This record gives sequence, structure tokens and C-alpha cells, in this order.
Amino acid sequence: MLEAVQINDSGEVAAGADTLVGRVMATIRQRIAGRTLAPGAKLPSIRGLAGSMGVSKSTVVEAYERLAAEGAIQARRGSGFYVRRLPPLSLADVAPKLDRAVDPLWISRQSLDADAQSLRPGCGWLPPDWMPEAAIRKALRRLGRAEAATLAEYGTPLGLPALRQLLAHRLAERCVEAAPDQIVLTESGTQAIDLVCRFLLEPGDTVLVDDPCYFNFQALLRAHRARIVGVPYTPSGPDLGLFAQALAEHRPRLYVTNCGLHNPTGATLSAATAHRLLKLAEQAGLTIVEDDIFGDLEPEFAPRLAGLDGLERVIQIGSFSKTLSASVRCGFIAARQDWVEGLVDLKVALSFGGGRLAAELVLDLLKDGSYRRHVEGLRQRLGRAMAETGGRLAALGIEPWLTPRGGLFLWCRLPGDIDAAEIARHALGEGIVLAPGNAFSLSRTARHFMRFNVAQAADPRIFGVLREAMRASASSKPA
Repeated sequence: MLEAVQINDSGEVAAGADTLVGRVMATIRQRIAGRTLAPGAKLPSIRGLAGSMGVSKSTVVEAYERLAAEGAIQARRGSGFYVRRLPPLSLADVAPKLDRAVDPLWISRQSLDADAQSLRPGCGWLPPDWMPEAAIRKALRRLGRAEAATLAEYGTPLGLPALRQLLAHRLAERCVEAAPDQIVLTESGTQAIDLVCRFLLEPGDTVLVDDPCYFNFQALLRAHRARIVGVPYTPSGPDLGLFAQALAEHRPRLYVTNCGLHNPTGATLSAATAHRLLKLAEQAGLTIVEDDIFGDLEPEFAPRLAGLDGLERVIQIGSFSKTLSASVRCGFIAARQDWVEGLVDLKVALSFGGGRLAAELVLDLLKDGSYRRHVEGLRQRLGRAMAETGGRLAALGIEPWLTPRGGLFLWCRLPGDIDAAEIARHALGEGIVLAPGNAFSLSRTARHFMRFNVAQAADPRIFGVLREAMRASASSKPA
């Protein structure tokens, strides 16, 4: 059973654990989370647990009854108490019940299902005509003449050696020292994070995320039955005071974050915050997963936690879905050497050798210089789109939380008391997919915010619908 816990809930959690009944419940929960008590296993007898924990039998009875009421265990008449077998996982059921206009999975599905006539300023990727179509076609023609193994064979467990060598050079440009055998190719950035979670997490482990954060982090962590704790994000990185508090109260296993250009805020991690963050992580034994999929869109490179840390307790992941092609599924993990074998074993178990053809295509585009020229052009084009979209939003009274140094996103506050979910519902009826703030916020404190993808916001109809929806929302409020 998954809990989405914000740090302002911690007082209630601690208070419950301070009672005798609470301590018994916490012990059983810990054994279930650590798989000492597997699904279907019989719990210790009431007499036995009371004796081992030094509490009364009535205390154990009450604890078991409460756990049964929560659905963690079940009573079998005349037999005792057993760990409940988990039903097939449904993320919609695991997550808190949300308005469908702010459900992260729903927003993703609407964006992916949208037809060519729909507008998607709420999605998280570039339009097809922003991608290097001619260069991709040229590379595909070259691959069409490759040897049969390139076209039809599985990839090696670590992934294409030549591409890993090139990625090592690219990481070194950002001061991240990773040998080629510290890099594991994956099908995507999402698969990279999934493999890391499978490698490091057990059900019930606590994971820190930013609040707000990329909403698929939340969905993926729920799929791993993690306990999620949100830490407020500032223009220079996570709030360090609250981050330290969350470390002390929740003892998390992982912290998952973006580096470079933060999603959804567009903020950049400062050097001072990065150094302090790593010191806190070292003191707490925390592992950090640093998602750098937007790094190539950054005009000037900000500090990378993986570079400052030397890949000791930071794992960096990346992909080319956002900058090259979402159809060419190719990502990577850069990690400490002694973790690579475990990650590779998981990759083989889940996807066998991986997609060799996609890796060969990415290698071809990186080698001939076309990708470098492409991303240089993207940065300039995104800069113009950022200014144009910002101006159009400002005319509606919609102001950015900060002015990003680059990238796709503007994280904006709507004027007055307007609810972003209400605006998103109205816009969807007009064929426009928006991304309201609470889809990104674990604490549900971003109802007045919205993320705009400037590359997907060129059509003036978007701003007409926004104006109409905001006017309708304001007129419906009581005077």
C-alpha cells in the first residue's frame, strides 16, 4: 500500500509511531516492506509478538486490527493474520484520487493520443518539424547499406561500444568523468530510471522528489510501490532546510531530480546548492538520480551533481528522445563501476540485448556533426519562442515564476484565484491539451500554476482559448 507523504505530514506519522500500538504497526509494516513478511505470509502469533516486543496481547490485537482495516493484512478465521496478497497494480488506484484534468497519466495519454489537428502546449517534447528530419533520413539510408548484423542482431549487454565511447567524451565536456564501461545503453530515459529503481529500491522505500517535479517521476515511483516525499523547489534548487528535514524524518533511499534545466520550472541548480546538497546526501547515505535529458538545450552548462560527486552516489541518466527523435528510443545510465553489472543483469532480464539499430542511428548522427549543428539551432529557436510565448502570456496577465536560461518550459502563475485545472478542462473541449500545475505537485499546492511548452505554443488559437477560459472562470466566481 503506497503513501504519498509530504514533509508537513511528518508530525502525524511520528506521533502514531510513538504509541505502543503504533510501534507494533511500524514493525509489521517494516517487515512487509523489507519482504521479511512476503505477500501471503502468516504473521507472528499474538502471544509470540507480544512477548518478543514486550507489549500486552491486547496491544498486538489492536495493531493487527488496524493493519487489517488499512488493507495491509487480513484475518483468517481460526488461522491467524496474513499479509494481504497485492492485487494487480493499477497506478490510477495507487495514486491519490485526482481530478482527471490534473492526473499525470491522463495528461500524458491525451498528449500522446492527440491527432494532428490538436494543439499540445502542455506536452513535454518538441514538434516533429523541429527535429532534424533530413539528417535522420540520410542516416537511415546509410544504415540501410550496413552489414546484416547491424540490421537484425541484438545489441550487446552494455550497448554499442562505439556509442558508449562517444557518450563518455560528451559527458567529460560537462565535467562528468565516466569510462565507457560505466555507461549502460537503454531504450529510453524512462527505462533508465526504471532500471535504477529496480536495482536500488524495495517496495515501501522512501524516495524524495522535487515539488513541483516532472510528473512521470511520480507515476514511475508509484509503479515501484515507493513512498514519495516532496521537497519544495526554489529558483536555485531544492529548499535545503526542508531537504535536510526530510532526510532526518524519512530516511529516503533515493532523490530523483532534473539537472541543468529543471522540469517543470526551468530553474537551474546553483553551484552553492549543488555542493551543500551533495554534503547532505553523503551524511545521510542518500543516492541521487540525476536526469539530464534536457542538457543539450542548455546555453551554458550548470553544475552537474554527477560531475561534482564523481559518480560515487550520483547516477546520471540521459536520452535523445527530446532533442533528436522520440521514435528513436535510445538512452543511457552512467553509474559507479560496481553497480554496472547489476544494472546490466536487470537490462538483460527485461529487454535482452536492447535495440542495436537505434543505437547505430544515434551514433551515426553524433559522428557526422549534424546533431551538434541541430542542437545549436534548437537553442536559438527556443530562445526566440521563449520570448514570443512569454510576451503573449504576459498580455493575458500570466507571469512566469522565473525566466529560464533556456529549454522548453515556462512555469507560470495564472492571475487572481483562477484554477489551472478548470482552465485545462475548458481548453480540452477546444482541442488544446494543457498541463495544470497540480499534476506536477505532490503537495497539491500548484493549483494556480501551469507549465507551457514554448515550442508547442506558436498557434494563436491557444491564447484565444486561454483568454476565453480565464474570462469565464473569473465571471463564475462570487463577487
